[in-house]
Amino acid sequence: MASIPSDEVSENGHGNGNGPSPPRAKRPRAALISAAQIRDEFAHHDPAVARVNNGSFGCCPASVLEAQARWQRLFLAQPDAFYFDGLQPGLRRSRAAVAALVNAGDVSEISLVDNATTAAAIVLQHAAWSFAEGHFARGDAVLMLHYAYGAVKKSIQAYVARAGATVVEVPLPFPVTSPDAIIAEFHAALAVAKAGGRKVRLAVIDHITSMPSVLIPVKELVAICRQEGVDKVFVDAAHSVGQVPVDVRDIGADFYTSNLHKWFFCPPAVAFLHTRKGGPITSQLHHPVVSHEYGNGLPMESGWIGTRDYSAQIVVPEAIHFVNRFEGGIEGIRSRNHEKVIEMGRMLAEAWGTFLGSPPVMCGSMAMVGMPSCLCIESDDDALRVRTMLRKDFKVEVPIYYNSRQVKVQEMAKDNNSDPVTGYVRISHQVYNVKEEYERLRDAVNKLVAEGFTSAELRPAEKHCDLVLP
Repeated sequence: MASIPSDEVSENGHGNGNGPSPPRAKRPRAALISAAQIRDEFAHHDPAVARVNNGSFGCCPASVLEAQARWQRLFLAQPDAFYFDGLQPGLRRSRAAVAALVNAGDVSEISLVDNATTAAAIVLQHAAWSFAEGHFARGDAVLMLHYAYGAVKKSIQAYVARAGATVVEVPLPFPVTSPDAIIAEFHAALAVAKAGGRKVRLAVIDHITSMPSVLIPVKELVAICRQEGVDKVFVDAAHSVGQVPVDVRDIGADFYTSNLHKWFFCPPAVAFLHTRKGGPITSQLHHPVVSHEYGNGLPMESGWIGTRDYSAQIVVPEAIHFVNRFEGGIEGIRSRNHEKVIEMGRMLAEAWGTFLGSPPVMCGSMAMVGMPSCLCIESDDDALRVRTMLRKDFKVEVPIYYNSRQVKVQEMAKDNNSDPVTGYVRISHQVYNVKEEYERLRDAVNKLVAEGFTSAELRPAEKHCDLVLP
């Protein structure tokens, strides 16, 4: 859908009308946003920095920040009225907007949480309880992708591995050439997880991996899980809403989470967790922060975890109003961001003699681009040091990924000089980005290459670069 309704919710979405209520009247259709207005909306960004890293923290336009500030002032002006009359109607309004955005079956399927990591904790906590209470046998498997987000991998260790699960990783290739390569590795890892008659209790699947960034064929992997008898499927889609179309009913997972502050213009921090209505597990999910709403269903538990700032979760409709100012709404934004990030990625790859880390069909609004091998990025620490140098010395903000040579499923990719590529930048494109920012990144790396720089120069004195060619 090109335009998402931002001011209409079902039945009780506006509460009893007696509490605080910032302007919520149905807005007239706004004129399409201009380039100057886009610059004004993001004028609070540091103009000295080439910010090609929307993926890490997202962005929020001034108009949404102003709406958030109005809610914050309402709470501070009269907290009791806000709590009793304004908070839950405001949250329901946002939940209804999210339900429409992702094609949920009912608003009751949507819970608002701070971020995808919190959503993962909710799902993994339940799995841990299932092991502890004897519903799962010790040694039953949990499957996850090798490139699962670091915090989620640690949550899997903290919750389910500690409770007795056998954790099996899917060793995904990178660079990747097609979705079929991921599907093949998933099949193989699932066979390992099921070996000896072991039950697979949960599969944790990314929709778009973070580092390296790759669009995963999530619908196909969920279907494989159904065919192979996996109990439950949790899709960690932290980056997905705003980057790719999301239809939770079509994807068919038991649990699906995505942040709204990364690619959907909400202020930090807000995400949603979708759980399929009607399943017995729904009433067994609980927020890890226990407060007065415990036992009243996850949407209510998540809607009150104690005194805090809930304004980011209330302004989802304002973010929808913002995206509807663009030609084609969120679909138009996604399409243009995708085209631009591929264009900029190819420009960088040509300048550096490298390549994209995945084909365009496996990119959303982020792309991985190989860096010149002569930079000698040989560890995660090297990648972080070079990233820090680009930020401090060149005013370029971009994540750098180190691709280990210990890749068992494929030969290391090489640049135009036939040298192995171990470092990749992850570039993002959002509506505020301009070509000159990517050219600054290009020129910064080219300057380092021309000066003979290697990451060894940034290491502690006892370490050195030892580039070993295959």
